[in-house]
Amino acid sequence: MPSGRGPVWARPVGWFLAHVLWDAHVTGAERVPRTGPVVLAANHVAALDGPLLVGTAPRGLHVLVKAEMFRGPLGGLLRAAGQIPVDRTMARPALQSALGVLRRGGAVGIFPEGTRGGGTVEQVRAGAAWLAVNGDAQVVPVAILGARRPGDPPRGLPALRRTLHVEFGDPVDVRSAAGPRRAAIDHAAGVIRDALADLVVAAQERTGVRLPADDPRSTV
Repeated sequence: MPSGRGPVWARPVGWFLAHVLWDAHVTGAERVPRTGPVVLAANHVAALDGPLLVGTAPRGLHVLVKAEMFRGPLGGLLRAAGQIPVDRTMARPALQSALGVLRRGGAVGIFPEGTRGGGTVEQVRAGAAWLAVNGDAQVVPVAILGARRPGDPPRGLPALRRTLHVEFGDPVDVRSAAGPRRAAIDHAAGVIRDALADLVVAAQERTGVRLPADDPRSTV
C-alpha cells in the first residue's frame, strides 16, 4: 500500500502547477467528501490531467498512473508522492493498492477511460466501479478541460498560464447496488460513466472550452 505521507507534500506541488504555472479555475470542490473513502473519477485527454487532479482536489490523492511513467527520476518522484503504478495488462495489483487506501479512509484518483483519449467518456473500464463497490466508497466525477484543446498535438503540455477548468460533480453512491458482485460492479460502471459523461458535456457548455476532436489513443 502506498504511504499516506506522499499526498501531504504532493498536493501543494500540484497546486503550484495548477495555479501558478497554469491558471486552473476550480468549480464544485465543496462537493468532495472531506472524510471517508472516496474515488475521484476524471476524464483524460492530456498528460497534465493527473497533476491537475492532485493540485485541485480538496484532499490528498493517490492517483492511479500508467506504469510506463514510473521510470527514472520521474518514477521516484511519483512513488514518493504516493501515486500508484498501473500495468494496464494486469491492473489487479494496482487496484488492490488503491483498495487499501480506501479501506483506511483515504481518497483515490482514477481515469476510468483507461488512457488518454478524446475525453468524452464513451467507454470506461471497471476499475472505478470495482473500487467503489469493494472499498465502500462514494465516487465524485471530475471534468478536466483545457489541457488539450482542438488543434493541440496529442503529446506535450499546454502553454504556460493557459486557462484550465476542473469541475467536481455531485457524489455518486453505488455502494448499495444489489445482486451478485460482478453484476453490481457492471451496474456501478454504467452509473459512473453516465455521471462523468454528463458532467463533461455540462462543463463544456458552462465554460465554452471544447474537448479535442481527435482521439490520440493509438499514439499513447
